[in-house]
Amino acid sequence: MATINFGGIEEQVVTRDEFPLEKAREVLQQETIAIIGYGVQGPGQALNLRDNGFDVIVGQRQPSHSWDKAIDDGWVPGETLFDIEEAARRATIVQYLLSDAAQIAMWPRLKPHLTEGKALYFSHGFGITYSDRTGIVAPAGVDVILVAPKGSGTSLRRLFVAGRGLNSSYAIHQDATGKAWERVVALGIGIGSGYLFETTFQKEVFSDLTGERGSLMGAIQGLFEAQYTVLRQRGHSPSEAFNETVEELTQSLMPLVAENGMDWMYANCSTTAQRGALDWKNRFRDAVLPVFGELYDSVASGQEAQRSIDTNSQPDYREKLEVELAELRNSEMWRAGKAVRSLRPEAQPVEVDLEE
Repeated sequence: MATINFGGIEEQVVTRDEFPLEKAREVLQQETIAIIGYGVQGPGQALNLRDNGFDVIVGQRQPSHSWDKAIDDGWVPGETLFDIEEAARRATIVQYLLSDAAQIAMWPRLKPHLTEGKALYFSHGFGITYSDRTGIVAPAGVDVILVAPKGSGTSLRRLFVAGRGLNSSYAIHQDATGKAWERVVALGIGIGSGYLFETTFQKEVFSDLTGERGSLMGAIQGLFEAQYTVLRQRGHSPSEAFNETVEELTQSLMPLVAENGMDWMYANCSTTAQRGALDWKNRFRDAVLPVFGELYDSVASGQEAQRSIDTNSQPDYREKLEVELAELRNSEMWRAGKAVRSLRPEAQPVEVDLEE
């Protein structure tokens, strides 16, 4: 393991240097990995593992759009694509990548196939952490492990194809075989992680639910809506309001933050922008800090988990979800965004006169 210094705090992480892909293949050479679910995380992890040379099969409900997608991605029914129970029966490592609500519903049928010596793998700590609500309690004879990519399955796949990696956390809830650490790290390397940092199932789900509801999705959309609304109310056009709220952030500034950090982004903006950002950041921080505290407490108490279970288990969940997503999609701000994106210039080759 490598030691990384995070602003004076040392942390042990696993990188590809000390645990290369060749070692991961050696660790898992006798294993059959079943990807259960082909929705959000399933395709990226399955395809990356397959492309990296591991023995992978997919378990998916049929008929379904995801079953058809798996076929389109090259999985063959009866050879590498099976129904969920058959895939779990065949596998030595079961990657349980259904949605949290679907994991609860499927668990009674999956559990009998988790025989001694197998590994049960998650990419979210939800089912195990809230076991009193989900009913997901693994048999004593199986390893229970987690690799959680810090991004969507789509991003995991795109970065893999580009020759890069998406950082992931890993955790061991139950080491029944004595091989759980090697198994989980090998799988993390196999799916294309940039590096792996250790966590627990509980910490993973607490941070994940907080992040999704906070700065990653919920808070950022709320921030966008507030600024866009103020600009429009004060007479700015949709184009101007959207560009100043979303487009400049996502296309210009966030890539600079990703490259070298917030201070570097500040240093590459005007002095007027620097001064204003430094003067106002603390007011925004102080305004939202209590909200984040309430959010974390709601996650830790299980209230957020229960709300997810209750709403996502409803038979008309997807229809209700589509209504809410349509409200976002059809709002003036995101209609303006669609128009702005359509006007982005295509990348053009740069002509260089080599004779000058």
